[in-house]
Amino acid sequence: MKKILTIFFITISTSAVCQNFFTSFYGGLANYTGDLQENPLNPITFRPSYGAGLLYELNSKWLIRFDISAGKITGDDKYSLKNRHRNLSFTSEISEFALGIEYLFLDLYQHRVSPYVFAQAGIFKFSPYYLLPNGGKIVLYEIDTEGQGFYQDRKKYKLRELCIPLGFGTQWAINDGKRLGIVFGFRKTFTDYIDDVSTTYVDKDLLAQNRGSSAIAIAYKGNQLPNGDPYPADGTKRGDPTNKDSYYFVGLTFRIRIETSRTRAAKEPKPRKPSIDCPLIY
Repeated sequence: MKKILTIFFITISTSAVCQNFFTSFYGGLANYTGDLQENPLNPITFRPSYGAGLLYELNSKWLIRFDISAGKITGDDKYSLKNRHRNLSFTSEISEFALGIEYLFLDLYQHRVSPYVFAQAGIFKFSPYYLLPNGGKIVLYEIDTEGQGFYQDRKKYKLRELCIPLGFGTQWAINDGKRLGIVFGFRKTFTDYIDDVSTTYVDKDLLAQNRGSSAIAIAYKGNQLPNGDPYPADGTKRGDPTNKDSYYFVGLTFRIRIETSRTRAAKEPKPRKPSIDCPLIY
């Protein structure tokens, strides 16, 4: 994170001699879709998100964009009709770096408002955890709730993965150097473990033997509900590995053109030459 932020701000400072660059700031909300979230628009599970970016204007409609985004996502079986019996929940911070292109349908130097779309390739980092009633955290990756690393051929999942941000929005040109917008950005991912739920339950004795007895109470919490069922048998379905997790950001953006004294001077009108030169003296 620190290295990429350093590169990002060095790029801004070294590229500021060109007025085709914009800086972008984003603030809004984040949510996710996965095994612990049947309704991705559940208003209770929205959490804050924010970001910054750098854009290069190839022409009036096409831009290259680099974005740094961060936010928090969460999911809980208590909002589910189908899976409430599991009583599982998670929270995770998300940080993301993405590079791609953006297309404006209208020229904002000729129009005030234009819809736009974007597509990027990115890398994101996550780490699901269970939030204890006293405010403490249990990092789910460390207790291998589905037997990763010791059960059959299940390997530990990675906490850094590729993603494909795709989105759309609308921009309003305040003037040639400032733009205000609204954006929705969906992130397709290639992991099913953003929420730490994917496949089947592991035998509770095997889980306790490898990760301790406390791991049993985290891998399945249905028995903590009134009249809840006991810990499921080995191999019982816990999640759906065929449906990968995804997340999205929605919010407002503000863009401002990067200008220095050099670029401002370039925009100022130059003095005209006199139409008739002074006569030469020989």
